[in-house]
Amino acid sequence: MTVYLRSLETAVPPTVLIQSEARDVFAAQPGLTRLGSRLVGTCFDSAAIDTRYTAVAELTTASRAENPQFFDPDTGLLRSPSTKARNDIFATEATKLFIEAAQKAMDACAGVDLLDITHLVTVSCTGFFNPGPDYKIVRVLGLNPSVQRYHLGFMGCYAAFPALRAAKSFCEADPDAVVLVVCAELCSLHVRTSNDPDAIMGSALFGDGAAAAVVTARDIPDTPALLQLDHFETVLTPVGEDSMAWNIGDEGFEMVLGNYVPHIIDDHIIGALEPLLARDAALFGLPYRDIRHWAIHPGGRSILDKVQSRLDLSDEQLIPARETLRNFGNMSSATVLFVLRHILDLPAAADDVDERICSMAFGPGLTVETALFTKVPGPPADVLPQPENAAAEVAEQLETGTAAEPASAMA
Repeated sequence: MTVYLRSLETAVPPTVLIQSEARDVFAAQPGLTRLGSRLVGTCFDSAAIDTRYTAVAELTTASRAENPQFFDPDTGLLRSPSTKARNDIFATEATKLFIEAAQKAMDACAGVDLLDITHLVTVSCTGFFNPGPDYKIVRVLGLNPSVQRYHLGFMGCYAAFPALRAAKSFCEADPDAVVLVVCAELCSLHVRTSNDPDAIMGSALFGDGAAAAVVTARDIPDTPALLQLDHFETVLTPVGEDSMAWNIGDEGFEMVLGNYVPHIIDDHIIGALEPLLARDAALFGLPYRDIRHWAIHPGGRSILDKVQSRLDLSDEQLIPARETLRNFGNMSSATVLFVLRHILDLPAAADDVDERICSMAFGPGLTVETALFTKVPGPPADVLPQPENAAAEVAEQLETGTAAEPASAMA
């Protein structure tokens, strides 16, 4: 049975973070040591990021919150709200992104009715609340109340793959299943000023975003397939348990991203790909650059550099990952779906050869999740259905007012 991804849509909050402005704010914080100041400049300038997005509207020079929790534009000081204060914002703002992305994915899948959804899989590692995002999506979008709901929490940057793998399994078990997968992350909730190199790196890398997909094996004449879901594999590297982690602290979640992570990936990426490529005789033993597309989670510039060098990939094959990093930063689980969306938007190949996509993401453990997809040729973009303005609908449904225009941020 062949399972297809029928739609893939992305969403970001309205506040834009300018990397150079963020650097200047973080570098100006009192309490930084001389080494901390140097690390801020180095991490922000070498991240290969121009812009990110944040759901914390307070992080703008134009914002004048009566009691600022994150940033006081009058003094230029970053504040340190409690984990509870950060999580309260997550419950409100993540709900908006989850619903916006889900609505856009449904709007882009004209042949699927809301009541056709049989399974819902939500993903996030940047906050918790219950009834959670799965419940909110069912209620606001009007899905069948009996839809099977699953939430994958606190897995980290690789979690989109377990979600898609679960969706594929549901469809293989039930040919009539239609699965909605939604990832949303508010990483910027957890940035803070610090002399700790991991905290500085997190402040330089992470942004907010969401992505959603509709997965099914059903024949849907009104909605062409985008991707064929071929194979998924999971590998734990023999080292790295202490090098990449995600912990809960008193002042937000705390990232551990040791500077040895790129070297671990460099040493073990070949072995991590072997079980995936062994699933397809046409690809096993093939030079890596002969696989047309590579959807690599851009955990950071140095990680992409190591993957490209070790696999001998071309600069062109790294464009989707590098452009995603440049424009959005690292959005944890949602990021690799942004990379796949970039590949889907590329012109179709002219040689009428299957466009295979090898994809991978890295997370705590150190865990390497890999996937094989086949890009399905479709009609020209100008004849595809256009999604409605989901952001405005979400704002109205949640009774939060109209969505704000994108604003340049303090950071």
